Amino acid sequence: MTDKEEIEVEAKTTKEAIAIALKKLGVRRGEVEVKILNEETKGLFELEGSKRAKVKVRIKGKY
Repeated sequence: MTDKEEIEVEAKTTKEAIAIALKKLGVRRGEVEVKILNEETKGLFELEGSKRAKVKVRIKGKY
């Protein structure tokens, strides 16, 4: 496990962002609280105007 207790991650999807955060923190899903800061959106033809998902993941009991 890393010394970080909270991390913000951006990815193509919310699910992918959570998975990246869990890997970086070295914990399992049940050990964290997840706050979705931005949902992913698809733009025109999935290119123009699309936005990446952003989540904040915090290890439970570390605040």
